Order: sequence, then structure tokens, then C-alpha cells
Amino acid sequence: MPISLSGRPAEVQPLCDRATRFMEEHLYASEKTLEAGGNEAEATMQRLQSITKAEGLWAPHLPEEVGGSGAGFLPYAYLNEIIGRSLYAPRAFGSQAPDAGNAEILWQFGTPEQKEQYLKPLVSGEIRSAVAMTEPEVSGADPTNLQTTAMEDGDEWVVNGHKWFTTGASAASFFIVMCKTDPDLARHQRFSQIIVPADTPGFRINRQVTVMGDTSGDHCDIQFEDCRVPRANLLGERSEGFLVAQRRLGPGRIHHCMRWLGQMQRAFELMCRYALEREVSGEPLAQKQTVQNWIADSAAQIQASRLLTLQAAEKIDAGEDARVEVSLIKFVGAQALHDVIDRAIQTHGARGVSGDTPLESMYREARGARILDGPDEVHRQVVARRILRSYRENAPWSFV
Repeated sequence: MPISLSGRPAEVQPLCDRATRFMEEHLYASEKTLEAGGNEAEATMQRLQSITKAEGLWAPHLPEEVGGSGAGFLPYAYLNEIIGRSLYAPRAFGSQAPDAGNAEILWQFGTPEQKEQYLKPLVSGEIRSAVAMTEPEVSGADPTNLQTTAMEDGDEWVVNGHKWFTTGASAASFFIVMCKTDPDLARHQRFSQIIVPADTPGFRINRQVTVMGDTSGDHCDIQFEDCRVPRANLLGERSEGFLVAQRRLGPGRIHHCMRWLGQMQRAFELMCRYALEREVSGEPLAQKQTVQNWIADSAAQIQASRLLTLQAAEKIDAGEDARVEVSLIKFVGAQALHDVIDRAIQTHGARGVSGDTPLESMYREARGARILDGPDEVHRQVVARRILRSYRENAPWSFV
């Protein structure tokens, strides 16, 4: 499918139209209920999920043979621009993190037995999952320093380690754990991914960690102490833990950035409408030059982020190396997300920091974007190093 920089490809527009109708008719009206939590929120979410399943919008990132709707990589990227407009939409579409990424790598690397035991119930929504990677003792900016180990003992792996910010741990039925299995190999070949069921003896949740933008506490500090799992729980090949991780992170950042675009666009719309409605000193806010500058700067950042993201998606879809482009969109998109929402809040004044609009929750969620999936500073370093290397090798990086 060719990328459309001016809009959406004709073949994906009907899918996006169905998603837009669902958001407008069902999702936005349910946000306050979902935000309140509790039994009513869960019942509402299940009702929303039944609608997306009936509409053929469920789990669009996965093929139909495992229970998804099989949108494909690029259609799903465009769809995320709509899903991203609400913080609650990903779960309604069955594409919430970390389950979506776990399902993708189970589909790509899982054995038939792993797909039957873990992938199918995960896609159907019967169970939840988590990915255990970040550790409190080492910097997340350099995952080659991770300390969790998995040692062979007969027909089993024995997993020991300490992880945190493990999103969804309290509800997870299983964990995909990054473990050091081959300490004597090169740095990026020391690690493997291993599936650890939550009921494995030796696994425990030490505490729940609240984070900015999400007060659920479901980003847990967890421990693996002599957790024994079958050797068959190895996901992918041994010593290819980073390869498995990158297969989810590259495309995953495309989807993150498209969702951020949805957030930016919704905040932008709220800002423009309020600027036209609200009067200060006898004239609409829209007449104030500062507000006009905010609108112009926001429009530029949104469009620049969108074009960068689509260019990166095009390279990934073509099977090309897109590491520079993916890192570019990560730090450019994260900053734009913060800036646009911040301007929208400022335009709304006190109303912007209240719960009367979605802006205050969007703002708290947006701050983490500059840290999650790698700090922006690391992505800047990746971009600079790879570009400079291309010049040293007399094959300069191209802007096209």
C-alpha cells in the first residue's frame, strides 16, 4: 500500500471511517465512566469491546486466523491516529499495551504450542499479559546491562531477577521476560526472551508503583526467585532476545507516534474551538496574537510529526533499515505531544487543568512519552551516531 502524505489511502479510508464512527457514537461518551473505574467501568469496557468485535475492528494488528481483524501494518498505523484520540480506546479495540506487542511477537516467534496456550486467549481478551524488561538496579537506557538471569537445569530454565515498571503485572497471566542466558557472548547476544506464567512458584509482586498519568498502581515491582519453567518456554531462538525485542519496538514506535498524533489533533481541535468561543476583554481569544501563534506552531508540529511518522512507516513496510527514522519520530513526536497539549491547556486557562476537559489527563500521560521506549536523549544520540557513521563510510544518509 502506498503512503499518502496528504491524507489516507483510499483503501484504508472505510476502515478509518468505521473507527471514527465508533469513537463518536460510543467511546467519547463513555470516557467519564471509564475514568471512574470500578465495576461499571469494566462492564462499559466489555460492551465497547463487543461493539468493535462486531464491527470487525478488534485486534487490527493481528491476522484473522488468531482472532484479529487483520488490518495489516500500514492500515493499522493510520487506524492508530484515530484510536489515539482517547486514552481508553486501545483497550476497546483490543490493541492495548503491552498485550498488543506481546501478541505480535508470539505470532512472529512463538511455537504452535505457545500460540495455542498463550496467544489465542490473549487475543480473545480472556487473559492479560506483561513484559518484564526494565530493572531498578540498572539504567533502562542501556538494556545490555540487565541482570536477570535464566540458567538451564535439565529440561527447565531457572529464572532469577528483579524487574519494575512491569505494566499490567497484577492482572497478567504470563510474563515475557528478558533474561541473560549466555553471559560469555557479545553484549547483544547474551539475552533471550522466556515466558513465565504468573502462577510459577517463586514469582511475586513486591509492590505496585504509581506513575504520572496513571494512578492505578499497575506498573509493578516484581521478583523472580528460582522460577522454574520448561525449556519450551523460550520465545524465539536462544541469544536473540534483542532481535525479538526490536521486532516489536520498531513498528511499535510507529503505532505510538500515530496515537500521539491522535492526541495532538484532539487537543488542537479543543484549543481552536475554545479560542473562538471564549471572550476576553471584549473579543475572542482567537484574536489574540499569542493564541494565534500557539495555533500556528501546533499545526506545524503536528504536520511535521505526521509526515516523519509516515515516512518511517513507509521504510519499515518496504523492509528497509528505518532506525534513524524511528528514533527521529520518537523524540520529535514526544516533544510535539507535550507542546500541543500544553498550549491547549493554557488557552483554556483554569478550565484546562480541571476535569471538565480531557486535557489534564492527556498532559499527565504525555510527560512519560519522553522517557518510555527509550529516553529522548538516547534516540537523539542514535540519530547522530548513525548519520555520522554514514558519512565516515562515504555513504551519506539521505533525506529521501
